[in-house]
Amino acid sequence: MLLISNLSHVIFRYFNIQKFVLAKILFIFIFCFSFSIVLFGQSGTIVTPPSNIKSIVLKPLKPNTYTPIVQLGEKLILSFDDINAQEIIYTYKIEHCDYNWEKSNLASTEYMTGYATDRIRNYENSFNTLQDYTHYQMQIPNENNRIKKTGNYLISIFDEDENLVFSRRFIIYQSNVTVGVTVHRSRIVSEIYEKQSVEFVINHKDLLLNNPNEEIKVAIYQNGDWNSVIKNIKPKYVRRAQLLYNYVDDISYWAGNEYLYFDTKEIRNATNNIAKTRLDNIFNTYLYYTEARGKKPYTFYPDVNGNFVLRTIDTDDISLEGDYSFIHFALEYLEDLNNEDIYIYGAFNDWQITNENKMVYNSRTKLYEASLMLKQGFYNYSYVTANYNKQINTHAIEGSFYQTENNYTVIVYYKKFGELYDQVIGVGSASSEILKN
Repeated sequence: MLLISNLSHVIFRYFNIQKFVLAKILFIFIFCFSFSIVLFGQSGTIVTPPSNIKSIVLKPLKPNTYTPIVQLGEKLILSFDDINAQEIIYTYKIEHCDYNWEKSNLASTEYMTGYATDRIRNYENSFNTLQDYTHYQMQIPNENNRIKKTGNYLISIFDEDENLVFSRRFIIYQSNVTVGVTVHRSRIVSEIYEKQSVEFVINHKDLLLNNPNEEIKVAIYQNGDWNSVIKNIKPKYVRRAQLLYNYVDDISYWAGNEYLYFDTKEIRNATNNIAKTRLDNIFNTYLYYTEARGKKPYTFYPDVNGNFVLRTIDTDDISLEGDYSFIHFALEYLEDLNNEDIYIYGAFNDWQITNENKMVYNSRTKLYEASLMLKQGFYNYSYVTANYNKQINTHAIEGSFYQTENNYTVIVYYKKFGELYDQVIGVGSASSEILKN
């Protein structure tokens, strides 16, 4: 503010500008300065898309994989729909991030060849659908760029006015170390029926580490949920070419419950978990209401750990011919929420907590209800609570049972002394389907 005050004094004294003109100049200066700060502050942040952007998918090209974590040289696919259907030109920007998902110190030419920013060239309008949309699709990397370094990455999508529309995370790694992961029941007696703990070992026989506690960092995720990360864990033991992370409680998770699901591949018909469908401009799909499962016995049924698969049996091309419906959710929950809110939770919106997926209590039906516009497909979801700080409780409604099948992923980062960025040198994963105790 001292800079602005001095600037106004100089302008007024030497150029004899009237005060109201000076005020306009200062307003423009302050606005532009503030705007630049806002843009800079967006690096490394996840932005919720507007209501017209639907069905965002960022995943490996490899079949039956969902989490955007790939080896260097492998490809990811990004796709989304714009239900405004106006063929807007969207551009993307790829940024390299550090361990904490903040923008790294690398210039774009250091982590990729070609264009870090470019427009999305592959887009088409939907065909024979009640809900019109424009479908956008691209691969990472593509013919206009190639990623050269491992690490955390953020891809951001901008509209024609350069407004940030949404962003997504992905991770590129090389297998310079091997990571052995095992899952156990909690060893703490009071949590043995509700929690799972993760142990792992990093084998680095081909990598010389001078100070493993400082050079190596790890991040652990449950079911690819970015909110579930456990970080800043140091190895408990260092043995020659091994780092052992076998803590009793530091790396433990609520086991949760198997995910709920529905399938709208036959959008006109009521199927398993769908009570009825109705056509009203677009399709409306009403799910059977769900009772809170926290106090019910555990029941196993297969799921895809919170993910979703876009699919239809009515057409050959889900990208352009898949239709949309409003999915109507209803939950019976009789416990006191303690000033928290209930949300529908899953990979369908990148595990985000927003007003769109928040449930509202209906005093007439005595149920919590919400409606989401979703493209045809198979969806996993669960019900979670969150407070005003968006701190998520995954087990208050669904319960937590040690038998629940979860997938755990360990990401290993390496930053040698003097290096400018965090490499990702190994990835390991394990399922809790077979517990080791």
